[in-house]
Amino acid sequence: MIHTKTFACGLQFAFRRTRSQVAYSALAIKSGTRNEPEAFSGIAHMTEHMLFKGTARRTPQQISNRLEMLGGELNAYTAKEETVLYSTVLREDTAKAVDLLFELAFTSTYPQKELDKERCVVIDEINMYKDSPSECIFEEFERMLFEPSPLARPILGTTKSLKKIDSAALQSYVRENFRPENMCIAIVGNLTPQRAEKIALQAVAKYIPADYQPAPAAARPEAASLATSPRFQKEVAKKNHQINCIIGTTAFSYYDPRRMDLILLANLLGGPGANSRLNQRLREKNALVYAIDASFTQFADAGSFLIYFGCEKPNVERCITLVHEEVARLREKPLTESALRAAKKQLLGQLAVSSDNGEAQALAMAKSMLVFGEVMPDEEVRRRIEAITPESLQKVAQDVLAEERLSTLIFK
Repeated sequence: MIHTKTFACGLQFAFRRTRSQVAYSALAIKSGTRNEPEAFSGIAHMTEHMLFKGTARRTPQQISNRLEMLGGELNAYTAKEETVLYSTVLREDTAKAVDLLFELAFTSTYPQKELDKERCVVIDEINMYKDSPSECIFEEFERMLFEPSPLARPILGTTKSLKKIDSAALQSYVRENFRPENMCIAIVGNLTPQRAEKIALQAVAKYIPADYQPAPAAARPEAASLATSPRFQKEVAKKNHQINCIIGTTAFSYYDPRRMDLILLANLLGGPGANSRLNQRLREKNALVYAIDASFTQFADAGSFLIYFGCEKPNVERCITLVHEEVARLREKPLTESALRAAKKQLLGQLAVSSDNGEAQALAMAKSMLVFGEVMPDEEVRRRIEAITPESLQKVAQDVLAEERLSTLIFK
């Protein structure tokens, strides 16, 4: 069972008991790239880096040693809509790990001297990213897909925008966004629910004033119709030995009831299994690509559906043609009952295998609480997947992957 709660300060709590002697904790903050001031692109990611550069009572080295001396791990990441701190420790050290996550989020000091050093690290990260066309093509495609929305901004920011960020800007950003009502602490481990909740409440009492009044919760976005954006067909000269290509479009948000159909569709078309339709057609049958995949990414008010592949230059037109043929098959003809049954079985199996990882569970639970205010039980996930019909899947393919909606970006 998954235990959830919202504390008086507005911070959410989720816990799942396992038999493992290892415990996983994740402190998710609803604050990412889309929450940045326009002039300070990259400040969310820079804040994540600076969380480890000193708190009111620990130096950077003491932060690094706190869990590593226990054999544990501490990490973080920044996304378009959230920043997440997470840890892995032995069960008996769970309280120390959770305390450290709160300490970083609520008492980091963002010293200017450390910021000046870390800025160079992030700029180097940007330059390394630019040297990897197979990675930066996703950023460029999303920029073109979502402009002028903040979702179009690069998570790392730009060299120019990073030079504008100082310690005062970081502290202002944190004051505005790192608020208890924007957070969830998720714990997965071999503890009782009562013990896990006590650990979370101890951290809350230590770092959040007892009289703190959370701001009223914002209204959940409605499940809007599919966002439209100008269709584009663009080629960018990269002078690379390999062609990188994305074919994609806007898609459903978290709150659209059709999103489960699209998750299944993405898995069937280009999921991690070697038997995906695109992998079978372009790699196994025709040996045109080394890798090809389809991904469905959801946000609060939008989403993206992307098909990526890399190939040799003489093969790019053939690859694009085959991708469009496979997509057209899904639009024009519903799956047979047996094919749909096999696709559902595969997706359910993949979800079960991935959820067996405690860290993945903690991260997913924290994200789910931020997005939905609850964690969907495994039984409900299965029920929704089983409810998909050949007709509903075909309709989603027709709506999302209509030929006139698909854009193409090629790095040559």
